[in-house]
Amino acid sequence: MADITRRLGWRHLRGAPTAHVRHHRSGQLVHDGPGLSFWYRSLTAALSEVPVDDRELAMTFHARTSDFQDVAVQATVTYRVSDPAIAAARLDFSIDPDTGAWRGAPLEQLGSLLTETAQQHALDVLARTSLAAALMDGVAAVRERIAGGLDAEPRLPATGIEVVAVRVVALRPEPEVERALRTPAREQIQQDADKATYERRAVAVERERAIAENELASQIELARREEQLVDQRGTNARREAEEHAAADAVRATAEASRTVRLADAEATRAVRLAKAEAEAARGLGAARAEAQAAWLRVHADVDVATLHALTGTRLAENLPRIDSVTVSPDVLTGLLSRLDGTSEGSA
Repeated sequence: MADITRRLGWRHLRGAPTAHVRHHRSGQLVHDGPGLSFWYRSLTAALSEVPVDDRELAMTFHARTSDFQDVAVQATVTYRVSDPAIAAARLDFSIDPDTGAWRGAPLEQLGSLLTETAQQHALDVLARTSLAAALMDGVAAVRERIAGGLDAEPRLPATGIEVVAVRVVALRPEPEVERALRTPAREQIQQDADKATYERRAVAVERERAIAENELASQIELARREEQLVDQRGTNARREAEEHAAADAVRATAEASRTVRLADAEATRAVRLAKAEAEAARGLGAARAEAQAAWLRVHADVDVATLHALTGTRLAENLPRIDSVTVSPDVLTGLLSRLDGTSEGSA
Protein backbone atom coordinates (compact mmCIF):
# COMPACT_ATOMS: atom_id res chain seq x y z
CA MET A 1 0.00 0.00 0.00
CA ALA A 2 1.30 3.44 -0.99
CA ASP A 3 2.28 5.97 1.67
CA ILE A 4 0.08 9.06 1.21
CA THR A 5 0.49 12.31 3.14
CA ARG A 6 -2.23 15.01 3.16
CA ARG A 7 -1.39 18.74 3.11
CA LEU A 8 -4.33 21.11 2.81
CA GLY A 9 -5.88 20.21 -0.53
CA TRP A 10 -2.84 18.35 -1.85
CA ARG A 11 -1.71 14.81 -1.42
CA HIS A 12 1.79 13.40 -1.56
CA LEU A 13 2.36 9.77 -2.64
CA ARG A 14 5.57 7.90 -1.89
CA GLY A 15 5.71 4.51 -3.59
CA ALA A 16 7.83 1.42 -2.84
CA PRO A 17 10.51 0.11 -5.23
CA THR A 18 8.47 -3.06 -5.72
CA ALA A 19 5.23 -1.20 -6.54
CA HIS A 20 4.49 0.18 -10.01
CA VAL A 21 2.37 3.33 -9.69
CA ARG A 22 0.32 4.81 -12.55
CA HIS A 23 -1.10 8.35 -12.16
CA HIS A 24 -3.76 9.59 -14.54
CA ARG A 25 -5.12 13.17 -14.47
CA SER A 26 -8.04 14.05 -16.65
CA GLY A 27 -7.46 10.85 -18.62
CA GLN A 28 -3.82 11.60 -19.24
CA LEU A 29 -0.98 9.43 -17.86
CA VAL A 30 1.12 11.75 -15.73
CA HIS A 31 3.32 9.39 -13.71
CA ASP A 32 4.19 5.79 -14.53
CA GLY A 33 6.87 3.65 -12.83
CA PRO A 34 8.01 1.92 -9.61
CA GLY A 35 9.19 3.81 -6.55
CA LEU A 36 7.71 7.18 -7.59
CA SER A 37 7.12 10.16 -5.31
CA PHE A 38 4.93 13.10 -6.34
CA TRP A 39 2.21 15.59 -5.34
CA TYR A 40 -1.31 15.43 -6.71
CA ARG A 41 -4.82 16.62 -6.07
CA SER A 42 -7.17 13.90 -4.97
CA LEU A 43 -10.16 15.30 -6.86
CA THR A 44 -8.51 15.01 -10.27
CA ALA A 45 -6.16 12.03 -9.77
CA ALA A 46 -6.74 8.42 -10.74
CA LEU A 47 -4.13 6.17 -9.15
CA SER A 48 -3.28 2.48 -9.53
CA GLU A 49 -0.57 0.52 -7.76
CA VAL A 50 0.62 -2.79 -9.23
CA PRO A 51 3.06 -4.94 -7.18
CA VAL A 52 5.94 -6.15 -9.35
CA ASP A 53 7.74 -8.33 -6.80
CA ASP A 54 7.66 -12.17 -6.76
CA ARG A 55 4.70 -13.47 -4.81
CA GLU A 56 3.97 -16.91 -3.38
CA LEU A 57 0.50 -18.35 -3.85
CA ALA A 58 -0.20 -21.43 -1.71
CA MET A 59 -3.08 -23.57 -2.91
CA THR A 60 -4.78 -26.72 -1.66
CA PHE A 61 -7.43 -28.58 -3.61
CA HIS A 62 -8.87 -32.08 -3.87
CA ALA A 63 -8.71 -34.38 -6.85
CA ARG A 64 -9.86 -37.92 -7.65
CA THR A 65 -7.64 -40.65 -9.04
CA SER A 66 -8.52 -43.23 -11.66
CA ASP A 67 -9.49 -45.71 -8.93
CA PHE A 68 -11.93 -43.19 -7.40
CA GLN A 69 -9.80 -42.20 -4.42
CA ASP A 70 -9.76 -38.62 -3.14
CA VAL A 71 -6.36 -36.96 -2.98
CA ALA A 72 -5.45 -33.61 -1.44
CA VAL A 73 -2.91 -31.64 -3.47
CA GLN A 74 -0.73 -29.02 -1.76
CA ALA A 75 1.15 -26.75 -4.18
CA THR A 76 2.80 -23.36 -4.31
CA VAL A 77 3.01 -21.11 -7.38
CA THR A 78 5.48 -18.25 -7.58
CA TYR A 79 4.42 -15.46 -9.96
CA ARG A 80 4.97 -11.79 -10.70
CA VAL A 81 3.37 -9.04 -12.76
CA SER A 82 5.58 -8.70 -15.83
CA ASP A 83 3.54 -5.98 -17.54
CA PRO A 84 2.01 -3.55 -15.00
CA ALA A 85 0.21 -1.54 -17.68
CA ILE A 86 -1.66 -4.60 -19.00
CA ALA A 87 -2.34 -5.85 -15.48
CA ALA A 88 -3.70 -2.46 -14.42
CA ALA A 89 -5.88 -2.42 -17.54
CA ARG A 90 -7.22 -5.96 -17.05
CA LEU A 91 -7.55 -5.99 -13.25
CA ASP A 92 -8.65 -3.36 -10.79
CA PHE A 93 -5.41 -2.18 -9.10
CA SER A 94 -6.83 1.31 -8.41
CA ILE A 95 -6.16 2.84 -4.98
CA ASP A 96 -7.97 5.45 -2.95
CA PRO A 97 -6.26 8.85 -3.42
CA ASP A 98 -6.75 9.71 0.23
CA THR A 99 -5.77 6.43 1.96
CA GLY A 100 -3.71 4.51 -0.63
CA ALA A 101 -5.73 1.30 -0.13
CA TRP A 102 -6.91 -0.85 -3.03
CA ARG A 103 -10.49 -0.32 -3.87
CA GLY A 104 -10.85 -3.88 -5.14
CA ALA A 105 -9.13 -7.22 -4.51
CA PRO A 106 -6.82 -7.70 -7.50
CA LEU A 107 -4.51 -10.17 -5.79
CA GLU A 108 -7.46 -12.38 -4.93
CA GLN A 109 -8.50 -12.33 -8.56
CA LEU A 110 -5.00 -13.32 -9.61
CA GLY A 111 -4.98 -16.09 -6.98
CA SER A 112 -8.28 -17.45 -8.16
CA LEU A 113 -7.09 -17.41 -11.77
CA LEU A 114 -3.85 -19.25 -10.97
CA THR A 115 -5.52 -21.72 -8.58
CA GLU A 116 -8.28 -22.65 -11.00
CA THR A 117 -5.82 -23.06 -13.86
CA ALA A 118 -3.43 -25.19 -11.78
CA GLN A 119 -6.30 -27.26 -10.37
CA GLN A 120 -7.65 -27.95 -13.83
CA HIS A 121 -4.34 -29.39 -15.05
CA ALA A 122 -3.76 -31.33 -11.79
CA LEU A 123 -7.23 -32.88 -11.98
CA ASP A 124 -6.59 -33.84 -15.57
CA VAL A 125 -3.39 -35.73 -14.82
CA LEU A 126 -4.63 -37.35 -11.59
CA ALA A 127 -7.83 -38.59 -13.22
CA ARG A 128 -5.72 -40.90 -15.38
CA THR A 129 -3.44 -42.06 -12.54
CA SER A 130 -4.11 -44.67 -9.88
CA LEU A 131 -3.71 -43.85 -6.22
CA ALA A 132 -0.60 -45.99 -5.78
CA ALA A 133 1.06 -44.43 -8.84
CA ALA A 134 0.04 -40.95 -7.74
CA LEU A 135 1.53 -41.46 -4.30
CA MET A 136 4.68 -42.94 -5.78
CA ASP A 137 5.44 -40.64 -8.74
CA GLY A 138 2.51 -38.25 -8.79
CA VAL A 139 4.28 -35.25 -7.29
CA ALA A 140 6.67 -34.87 -10.21
CA ALA A 141 3.98 -35.56 -12.76
CA VAL A 142 1.55 -33.07 -11.24
CA ARG A 143 4.28 -30.42 -10.93
CA GLU A 144 5.30 -30.80 -14.57
CA ARG A 145 1.71 -30.76 -15.73
CA ILE A 146 0.81 -27.65 -13.71
CA ALA A 147 3.97 -25.82 -14.84
CA GLY A 148 3.35 -26.72 -18.48
CA GLY A 149 -0.33 -25.80 -18.25
CA LEU A 150 0.35 -22.41 -16.70
CA ASP A 151 3.01 -21.62 -19.30
CA ALA A 152 0.57 -22.52 -22.05
CA GLU A 153 -2.39 -20.67 -20.52
CA PRO A 154 -3.15 -17.64 -22.78
CA ARG A 155 -4.98 -15.69 -20.09
CA LEU A 156 -1.87 -15.17 -17.99
CA PRO A 157 0.23 -13.28 -20.58
CA ALA A 158 -2.89 -11.40 -21.60
CA THR A 159 -3.22 -10.28 -17.99
CA GLY A 160 0.47 -9.40 -17.69
CA ILE A 161 1.22 -12.30 -15.35
CA GLU A 162 4.39 -14.45 -15.52
CA VAL A 163 4.75 -17.73 -13.62
CA VAL A 164 8.22 -18.05 -12.08
CA ALA A 165 8.07 -21.51 -10.43
CA VAL A 166 5.70 -24.29 -9.45
CA ARG A 167 6.18 -26.57 -6.44
CA VAL A 168 3.98 -29.46 -5.39
CA VAL A 169 4.42 -29.98 -1.71
CA ALA A 170 2.46 -33.18 -1.16
CA LEU A 171 -0.21 -35.53 -2.41
CA ARG A 172 -2.18 -36.94 0.50
CA PRO A 173 -5.03 -39.46 0.39
CA GLU A 174 -7.84 -39.53 2.91
CA PRO A 175 -6.80 -40.37 6.48
CA GLU A 176 -8.50 -43.79 6.42
CA VAL A 177 -6.90 -44.69 3.11
CA GLU A 178 -3.56 -43.36 4.26
CA ARG A 179 -3.71 -45.51 7.40
CA ALA A 180 -4.67 -48.53 5.30
CA LEU A 181 -1.77 -47.87 2.96
CA ARG A 182 0.62 -47.37 5.84
CA THR A 183 -0.29 -50.71 7.43
CA PRO A 184 1.51 -53.00 4.91
CA ALA A 185 4.48 -50.68 4.86
CA ARG A 186 4.59 -50.58 8.64
CA GLU A 187 4.27 -54.35 8.78
CA GLN A 188 7.05 -54.70 6.25
CA ILE A 189 9.17 -52.25 8.20
CA GLN A 190 8.39 -54.16 11.39
CA GLN A 191 9.29 -57.42 9.67
CA ASP A 192 12.51 -55.88 8.42
CA ALA A 193 13.21 -54.58 11.92
CA ASP A 194 12.48 -58.01 13.41
CA LYS A 195 14.64 -59.64 10.76
CA ALA A 196 17.43 -57.19 11.50
CA THR A 197 16.99 -57.89 15.22
CA TYR A 198 17.13 -61.64 14.62
CA GLU A 199 20.15 -61.22 12.37
CA ARG A 200 21.86 -59.11 15.01
CA ARG A 201 21.05 -61.74 17.62
CA ALA A 202 22.30 -64.47 15.29
CA VAL A 203 25.46 -62.50 14.66
CA ALA A 204 25.83 -61.93 18.39
CA VAL A 205 25.31 -65.64 19.09
CA GLU A 206 27.78 -66.53 16.35
CA ARG A 207 30.30 -64.10 17.77
CA GLU A 208 29.76 -65.45 21.25
CA ARG A 209 30.23 -68.98 19.90
CA ALA A 210 33.40 -67.89 18.11
CA ILE A 211 34.61 -66.23 21.30
CA ALA A 212 33.79 -69.36 23.30
CA GLU A 213 35.59 -71.52 20.73
CA ASN A 214 38.58 -69.20 20.84
CA GLU A 215 38.59 -69.35 24.63
CA LEU A 216 38.30 -73.16 24.53
CA ALA A 217 41.07 -73.37 21.94
CA SER A 218 43.17 -71.05 24.12
CA GLN A 219 42.50 -73.26 27.14
CA ILE A 220 43.37 -76.40 25.15
CA GLU A 221 46.56 -74.78 23.89
CA LEU A 222 47.36 -73.64 27.41
CA ALA A 223 46.74 -77.16 28.75
CA ARG A 224 48.93 -78.62 26.01
CA ARG A 225 51.69 -76.19 26.81
CA GLU A 226 51.30 -76.94 30.50
CA GLU A 227 51.59 -80.65 29.66
CA GLN A 228 54.73 -79.91 27.66
CA LEU A 229 55.98 -77.85 30.59
CA VAL A 230 55.28 -80.71 33.01
CA ASP A 231 57.02 -83.16 30.68
CA GLN A 232 59.96 -80.81 30.33
CA ARG A 233 60.10 -80.33 34.08
CA GLY A 234 60.00 -84.14 34.56
CA THR A 235 62.74 -84.54 31.97
CA ASN A 236 64.75 -81.84 33.69
CA ALA A 237 64.11 -83.47 37.09
CA ARG A 238 65.16 -86.90 35.75
CA ARG A 239 68.19 -85.41 34.12
CA GLU A 240 69.05 -83.58 37.31
CA ALA A 241 68.48 -86.78 39.37
CA GLU A 242 70.64 -88.74 36.95
CA GLU A 243 73.33 -86.10 37.18
CA HIS A 244 73.07 -86.12 40.99
CA ALA A 245 73.14 -89.93 40.99
CA ALA A 246 76.16 -89.92 38.71
CA ALA A 247 77.82 -87.34 40.94
CA ASP A 248 76.93 -89.40 44.02
CA ALA A 249 78.30 -92.55 42.33
CA VAL A 250 81.49 -90.73 41.50
CA ARG A 251 81.72 -89.46 45.03
CA ALA A 252 80.91 -92.92 46.44
CA THR A 253 83.50 -94.51 44.17
CA ALA A 254 86.06 -91.95 45.22
CA GLU A 255 85.09 -92.38 48.86
CA ALA A 256 85.26 -96.16 48.52
CA SER A 257 88.62 -95.93 46.81
CA ARG A 258 89.85 -93.56 49.49
CA THR A 259 88.41 -95.86 52.20
CA VAL A 260 90.05 -98.89 50.59
CA ARG A 261 93.31 -97.03 50.33
CA LEU A 262 92.98 -95.92 53.94
CA ALA A 263 92.03 -99.45 54.99
CA ASP A 264 94.95 -100.85 53.05
CA ALA A 265 97.22 -98.29 54.63
CA GLU A 266 95.78 -99.00 58.06
CA ALA A 267 96.13 -102.75 57.50
CA THR A 268 99.67 -102.28 56.30
CA ARG A 269 100.45 -100.15 59.33
CA ALA A 270 98.68 -102.67 61.58
CA VAL A 271 100.64 -105.53 60.05
CA ARG A 272 103.83 -103.61 60.41
CA LEU A 273 102.93 -102.64 63.96
CA ALA A 274 101.97 -106.22 64.78
CA LYS A 275 105.19 -107.41 63.27
CA ALA A 276 107.09 -104.80 65.23
CA GLU A 277 105.22 -105.64 68.43
CA ALA A 278 105.81 -109.34 67.81
CA GLU A 279 109.47 -108.67 67.20
CA ALA A 280 109.60 -106.55 70.32
CA ALA A 281 107.69 -109.15 72.31
CA ARG A 282 110.02 -111.87 71.07
CA GLY A 283 112.98 -109.69 71.86
CA LEU A 284 111.55 -108.84 75.28
CA GLY A 285 110.71 -112.48 75.94
CA ALA A 286 114.13 -113.52 74.84
CA ALA A 287 115.68 -110.87 77.03
CA ARG A 288 113.50 -111.92 79.95
CA ALA A 289 114.28 -115.54 79.32
CA GLU A 290 117.94 -114.71 79.12
CA ALA A 291 117.74 -112.67 82.31
CA GLN A 292 115.80 -115.38 84.06
CA ALA A 293 118.27 -117.92 82.87
CA ALA A 294 121.09 -115.72 84.03
CA TRP A 295 119.30 -115.17 87.37
CA LEU A 296 118.80 -118.87 87.71
CA ARG A 297 122.39 -119.50 86.82
CA VAL A 298 123.43 -116.98 89.40
CA HIS A 299 121.25 -118.46 92.13
CA ALA A 300 122.14 -121.97 91.22
CA ASP A 301 125.50 -121.57 92.82
CA VAL A 302 124.28 -119.78 96.01
CA ASP A 303 123.65 -121.67 99.30
CA VAL A 304 120.25 -122.15 100.89
CA ALA A 305 120.59 -119.54 103.61
CA THR A 306 121.43 -116.85 101.07
CA LEU A 307 118.42 -117.82 99.01
CA HIS A 308 116.20 -117.57 102.11
CA ALA A 309 117.57 -114.12 102.75
CA LEU A 310 117.02 -113.04 99.20
CA THR A 311 113.51 -114.43 99.31
CA GLY A 312 112.71 -112.46 102.40
CA THR A 313 114.13 -109.37 100.82
CA ARG A 314 112.04 -109.83 97.73
CA LEU A 315 108.98 -110.53 99.85
CA ALA A 316 109.56 -107.38 101.81
CA GLU A 317 109.92 -105.42 98.64
CA ASN A 318 106.55 -106.73 97.45
CA LEU A 319 104.71 -106.16 100.74
CA PRO A 320 102.50 -103.11 100.98
CA ARG A 321 103.83 -100.09 102.84
CA ILE A 322 102.66 -99.80 106.47
CA ASP A 323 102.74 -96.26 107.81
CA SER A 324 101.34 -96.97 111.31
CA VAL A 325 100.19 -99.98 113.40
CA THR A 326 97.43 -99.75 115.93
CA VAL A 327 97.50 -102.44 118.64
CA SER A 328 94.24 -102.89 120.50
CA PRO A 329 94.11 -104.29 124.07
CA ASP A 330 92.57 -107.49 122.82
CA VAL A 331 95.42 -108.06 120.37
CA LEU A 332 97.97 -107.18 123.00
CA THR A 333 96.38 -109.53 125.48
CA GLY A 334 96.39 -112.30 122.93
CA LEU A 335 100.03 -111.69 122.04
CA LEU A 336 101.01 -111.66 125.66
CA SER A 337 99.13 -114.86 126.23
CA ARG A 338 100.96 -116.50 123.35
CA LEU A 339 104.29 -115.24 124.62
CA ASP A 340 103.56 -116.75 128.09
CA GLY A 341 102.61 -120.03 126.57
CA THR A 342 105.70 -120.09 124.48
CA SER A 343 107.87 -119.34 127.47
CA GLU A 344 106.41 -122.15 129.54
CA GLY A 345 106.87 -124.64 126.80
CA SER A 346 110.47 -123.70 126.46
CA ALA A 347 111.02 -124.22 130.16
